[in-house]
Amino acid sequence: MRVVLPLLILLVGFLFDLVSRVVDPALIRAPYLKPLAHLQISGPQFTPMKMIRPFLALTFGVCSSYSTWLAYAADPAPHKRESAADGEVSLEEIVVMGKRSDVLGIAPTASEGTQSGEDLRARPLLRRGEALESVPGMVVTQHAGGGKANQYFLRGFNLDHGTDFAMSLDGMPINMRTHAHGQGYADLNLLMPELIERVDYFKGTYTARNGDLSSAGSADFHLFDVLPKGFASVEIGERGYYRGALGNTFSVGSDKNSGKLTIAGEYNGYEGPWVLPENFKRWNGVSRYFVGNQDDHLALTLMGYHGKWQSTDQVPLRAIESGQLNRFGYVDPSNGGISSRYSLQLKLQQRDATTTTKLDLFGVYYSLDLFSNFTYAMDNPIQGDQFEQTEKRYVLGGTLSRTWDSLQWFGGDAAFTLGLQTRTDLIDGIGLYKTEQRIRLSTVRVDDVRENSIGLFAENTVRWTPWFRTVSGVRADGFLFDVSANTIGNSGGEVAGIVSPKFSAIFGPWKKTELYANFGTGFHSNDARGVNNTVDVTAGTPLSRVTPLVRTVGGEVGVRTLLIPKVTATFTAWTLHSRSELVYVGDAGTNEPGSASRRYGVEGALYWAPKDWLTVDGELALTRARFENNTAGSYIPYSVPWMFSGGFVVGAQGQKKGWFSGTRLRFFGKRPLIEDGSVNGRETYTVNTNVGYRTERWESVLECLNVLNRKDRDIEYLYDSQLRTEAAPVTDIHVHPAEPRMFRARLTYRW
Repeated sequence: MRVVLPLLILLVGFLFDLVSRVVDPALIRAPYLKPLAHLQISGPQFTPMKMIRPFLALTFGVCSSYSTWLAYAADPAPHKRESAADGEVSLEEIVVMGKRSDVLGIAPTASEGTQSGEDLRARPLLRRGEALESVPGMVVTQHAGGGKANQYFLRGFNLDHGTDFAMSLDGMPINMRTHAHGQGYADLNLLMPELIERVDYFKGTYTARNGDLSSAGSADFHLFDVLPKGFASVEIGERGYYRGALGNTFSVGSDKNSGKLTIAGEYNGYEGPWVLPENFKRWNGVSRYFVGNQDDHLALTLMGYHGKWQSTDQVPLRAIESGQLNRFGYVDPSNGGISSRYSLQLKLQQRDATTTTKLDLFGVYYSLDLFSNFTYAMDNPIQGDQFEQTEKRYVLGGTLSRTWDSLQWFGGDAAFTLGLQTRTDLIDGIGLYKTEQRIRLSTVRVDDVRENSIGLFAENTVRWTPWFRTVSGVRADGFLFDVSANTIGNSGGEVAGIVSPKFSAIFGPWKKTELYANFGTGFHSNDARGVNNTVDVTAGTPLSRVTPLVRTVGGEVGVRTLLIPKVTATFTAWTLHSRSELVYVGDAGTNEPGSASRRYGVEGALYWAPKDWLTVDGELALTRARFENNTAGSYIPYSVPWMFSGGFVVGAQGQKKGWFSGTRLRFFGKRPLIEDGSVNGRETYTVNTNVGYRTERWESVLECLNVLNRKDRDIEYLYDSQLRTEAAPVTDIHVHPAEPRMFRARLTYRW
């Protein structure tokens, strides 16, 4: 009954949402009352200081790491301590964290892994979203203000702001489908680093739990249920950077089994190196009530985020090279935005001798008002080309799953999981407007959207022999797209469904080595407006509706080995085929069809911990991404052909006391900017470093970001634009520069 009742609640809630259009017309808009007959089933200056500062910065990074190494190398057992009671020597616990952990016999693929929160907090990061670079092969950049979602690249995908890579927080989705700025938009500004316990990441189409927007992979951020320690942290940095954060867990009641209440918040501001100050202001608040233990528990979480910023979007390279614009200059001073996200989430888990039942429910309120101008004065030489994208939405949904652990399947030990996922997006007035200085001039389109989905998944793991096991799974997804548009012909509804089988075979372990073979199909949904479009909102010409759900097919083989002591190594060769690159172009309010595509590549990663005071890691990804049968050319614009990420931490690891220092290098290669491959972006590499000292209660850290002060580019696009001083449009590269060298200091107190 404890399982059946939540299941019935979810099913009834979803069915009620579907039939409410006819049961209570007063609660909903008239377009939702269209008969089901209209629905169709269907299967994107030179000074001495300028000479000295790079040397000082690089020396800072190298010397701090070297001195920390000397401090620890001088003592072959730096973490031994004398017992005050009897003089016996005891060893502190050696913490094994993140991707160095032994997951042999657990992980079904070589490309799956976990990054601990401690490892993430040891990294010197410029932006919140760079936490996602813990996923091997992932590149995270930015082409606008800090309050806007990052730009993501992985496995030959320009993921834009999240398409084809699913992100979640304790199972609550972060991606926004049918978003004002782009399908799958995923803003990670809601994350507080101190609260992250770990990040679980998956790649490919092989996991039955992952459905929409997960063809390239997925990442699930997990927060602490109970904070290990309370914390108060203050950060300051160059160019107007400051941040304050505070959090603690309190007992609710005097009993040892009483619930725990965690409360945390932060406030952050940043001006940046831009001629137009970014004036980014962000606050986050989190409250979580947790009661129970690891097996049986309840967690209720309330979160809030609000951000506001001015934006220096990408600028034409010709204006920088001619001296018309400073490298950090701007074209339109009124670009920027405001974004908010508030959520309530419930997690329940019950475990007994043979089963584990989980229920996750969430409700989200989200809003965005974004002003951009990428073509400047090409369409309107007098008033300019600025546009506004805005939306307000509620997202409701949840997941119910049950796992049976102690099963037998033809003589093999088996575990079977059955789950149900639902999600409903209620979007009120998702709009696109022509603006000047944030004043609306005209309406391109305004839509009310209701998008429902339900997914049923099953996964069966069988260990046939001590050295061979399989994981087979399947998921079935159904979608309802309902649009009420201000343009006649673009309103309507459609139903679509898709079935996605999965299979993995795992061989080993032999000599601490496992081999993997994985296959699966996946999909991504297209914007509901594109699904129902029949009229171009700008030209008034007929349009063909896009496919609601686009299938992808992927496979990979891989190996994971711990054969060499204190080394974890993985290697993967993979391929992914997409039947269509169809995307909805939110900036234009139209959909743009694309060709089928194929991507394949290899990835290698190595994590080495030779001493308890030294860890080293390196990750390399090589990718080839091509369109199939595309007349404009076979290259997929902005797909990154190769990247490397690596670094080390020397000294006190995790939360151990003493000196510590870390350095990270990120390098991604030239990438095509046009389908024929005739224009390429520049290679980019960044070095970040830090040094700090930690006691039982205090921790101080000094970070240097972009140590070499390289004038790289965070992003490059090739398209037509026209400045007000120009008589005609010009095809040019448009760039958003990487930020220059910057120092930041942080002081944290824990209790």
